[in-house]
This record gives sequence, C-alpha cells and structure tokens, in this order.
Amino acid sequence: MNNYINGKWTASRSNESIPNINPANTDEVLGQTPLSTAEEAREAVAAAREAFPKWKATPAPVRGRLLFKAADLLQQRLEEVATLLTKEEGKVLKDSRGEVQRAINIMEFTAGEGRRLRGATIPSELPRTFVYTIRQPVGVAGLITPWNFPVAIPIWKIAPALVAGNTVVLKPSELTPLTAIQIVEIFEEAGFPAGVLNMVLGSGDTVGEEIVNHPDVDALSFTGSNDVGCALYEKGSRRGIRVQCEMGGKNPVVVLRDADLDLAVEGVAQGGFGSTGQRCTASSRVIVEESIAGRFTDMLLARMERIRTGNGLDPEIDMGPCVEEKQMNKVLRYIEIGKSEGANLLRGGKRLIGGSFDKGFFMEPTLFDGVSVDMRIAQEEIFGPVISLLRAKNFEEAVEMANNVKFGLCSSLYSGDMSAILRFTEMSEAGKVHINSPTIGGEAQAPFGGTKATGIGPREQGTEVFEFYTEVKTVYMDYTGQKRQSSIY
Repeated sequence: MNNYINGKWTASRSNESIPNINPANTDEVLGQTPLSTAEEAREAVAAAREAFPKWKATPAPVRGRLLFKAADLLQQRLEEVATLLTKEEGKVLKDSRGEVQRAINIMEFTAGEGRRLRGATIPSELPRTFVYTIRQPVGVAGLITPWNFPVAIPIWKIAPALVAGNTVVLKPSELTPLTAIQIVEIFEEAGFPAGVLNMVLGSGDTVGEEIVNHPDVDALSFTGSNDVGCALYEKGSRRGIRVQCEMGGKNPVVVLRDADLDLAVEGVAQGGFGSTGQRCTASSRVIVEESIAGRFTDMLLARMERIRTGNGLDPEIDMGPCVEEKQMNKVLRYIEIGKSEGANLLRGGKRLIGGSFDKGFFMEPTLFDGVSVDMRIAQEEIFGPVISLLRAKNFEEAVEMANNVKFGLCSSLYSGDMSAILRFTEMSEAGKVHINSPTIGGEAQAPFGGTKATGIGPREQGTEVFEFYTEVKTVYMDYTGQKRQSSIY
C-alpha cells in the first residue's frame, strides 16, 4: 500500500506497518498498512500548498466537471469497491453497496454546486455603490476520517473541499486503507491535477498530529471520537484556523402509545443493529411509553431472533462482525457495565463462537431492559449492537429522557399524533430528527451534523457544507466616478 503525494504513488519510507485483516475472517490478511512518518505528511502538505494557487484559479464549473467524472467512475466500480469495503470493514454487502451509492449521490450533488457557488448582492446606503459577496476557498484542508464509513465520509469531505477550490491532505483510518486507496485512484483517473488531492496512510499520533499542527494547513475536518475531536479542536483554535468535528452520538428513539409498533420495531432493529451498531447515527436508546412497553419489548425480541450474523459477503446475512478485536472487547466491557449497573439483559451480550465465528469478531445483537437515564450504557457511546430500553410515563418524560445526554446528533419519534410530532421536532436536542423512521440515513442534499457535544463547526453535506470550505469576501464598488468620502462611518 502506497501513499499518494503530488500525483505519485510512493511507498512509505517507514519500516513500521500493521496487518489489514478481514474482521469476518482473520485468516485473510488483505495487506500491510504502512505507518507513515511525519516527514511524509509534511511532504503531502507542501504538495497541497504548492498546488493551491492554480487550483483556486481553476473555474468552479471546471472543478465540478472533474468531480462528475469521478462520480461516473465510482458508479462503474460500485461492486468492486463495495466488496472490498465489506472485506475490510465487515458490514454486510447490501450496506456497503448503499454506502458507495450514497457517496456517488454526494459527488453528483456537490459537482453541480460548482455552477452554484453563489454570492449575494446587497443594497448600499451610498449612491452608485455596488456591494456584493463572493466565495473563495480557504486553502489547504486536512481531512481525518474514520473506519466505519470509509467510502462515504472521505468523499463527503473531499468533494466539497475540491469543488470549492481547496487542496486536500487526507488521513484515512489505518483500519480501512484499501478503500481509501480506491477512492484516490478514482479521483486520479478523473484527472484531478497533481497535488490537489494527497493521501498519507498512518496513525493519528504521527500522521494525524502532523496535519493538525502544520502551519500550512488552513482547515481541519474530522470525524471520530469526542476525546480526539475536542483535542483537535483545541489545537486548531490555537492556530486560529477553522475546525469542523463530527463526533459521538447516543441517539434516542421515542415510541409513543399510538405508534405503529410493527413499523417502530423494524426501525429500531435497523437503526440499532444495522452496520453492527457501528454508526454515530445508530439507535442506541429506545424510550417507550409504559402502557405499550411490554408488548413492544416482546415484538423486538422476536425480531432479534431473525437477525442472521456472519460474513457480510453472504447475501443471507443481516449483521457482520465488529471491525476489530479491540472494538469488540470495548462493546463486551460495556455489556458487563450494564449488568453491574442493574440493567436487565434480555438477549445477547456475548461473543459468538464455534465454526466460522471463531475466525471473526462476531457478537450477538444485545438488548437491555430496565435501563435508567443515569446508567453509563444510557449515557456513553458504545458503538456496537447494543440497545437500551427505557420506560417513560408520558410524552413529556420521554422527551426529557431523550435529551438527557451530552450528545445531540439524531433522534426519532414513532407516533401518529401530529401535535406530538410537531412538539418533538421543536423540543428534541438533535441536529437531525426522524419521524416514523430510524435514526440512521441521510441524503446528499441535506445538511448532516449534531448539537451539544456531537458537533463543532458548520454542518457537512448539503449546501451548508460550503460555509466551512469557503471564505465569504464582501466587495464595495464605487462607480460614481467622483472623489468622495470613502466611508459614512
């Protein structure tokens, strides 16, 4: 596996690497991921800095045209990329296909924005003065991306950064380097100039730190844990650069007594156990009104019996493995924490063993009941196939419980009561609210991001993404043709 710096694929000069292992079959080693040096990260930043003036001067519609070409190339390679994604990250193939398609949708939408990077005309208090704004790129953008959506998240950062005229240094997760390589290969084949997009494989401690602290990096966009994101934000703010962090989630689903329970149970199962619960948008807390809690719980347990766990390349499988042993062990520790706190483990809670399970990091889908809002399993992000059931007396208490966490990414309400629906959308402390649908999912043209401890900086995706990747410049043009006082203040 090679780095991509200044238009060239080059082997890392580091003598350190880690194996890239299929989490569904640890006998399958997909390659060795180099742990590149800080010097190589500096070279990537230097290449991006050198390429920036010419790329900035390239008309935005031309930049968008190249992205349209990249989207077409990814469409042609959808099955290849999705299969590799499943091998490298573990999610089932249908989810991998969905992720790649979402990435294509983002590329197509963002490419069109190359013709719509609008400014505004503004009335002036002065006669014969034309006031308007234009959007210009920030400079070199450092992008640090996670393993759980190794195609979609890099692309939803790379695409707007490039269309806006920035140059990029990408540091993907060391757990999913091959999907990142395929993404960069597609951008290279589409014709993006040397130095405009660079990628360095390696650890956050070395490569990531160099990108974060480098004086020639003008913007940082990060998706990952709260601890890392807050530390990155602190370092970036010291340098006075813009920082965007999308971090944790502890997303609630509220099920009211009038809800369609079949719909709610299916949504909770998809949201909680899809992608093995390894999504920041996963449905990790389900808050049910007391009067229907018993019936809902029985229905959810019955639905869990039908979840088939195994290698995601098998089309009959519903849930794949955890991405690595470390992540699996973290989830298992939280299950023990839940039991020690007094929560009632209704189903699951163990690593799956025997046969092909012994060669992967497979877990049972897990359900806790009797969870209170102050328990750690109700407050902290587990990032695994674990759902906590909480019971509320009424709508007001359910909303209070839903908001009683430090995170604010997504929420969901199942109800047919329009008054409750509208009140919930107002009261929910989340950046994204779903009604009668799971907390997961999103569309390219809609902004994505959260409130409270979940997010720092402008939203990602949609047109709002350009609030981060561009600077707004205000222009005052005096066309009186006469000498006059330059300002009224």
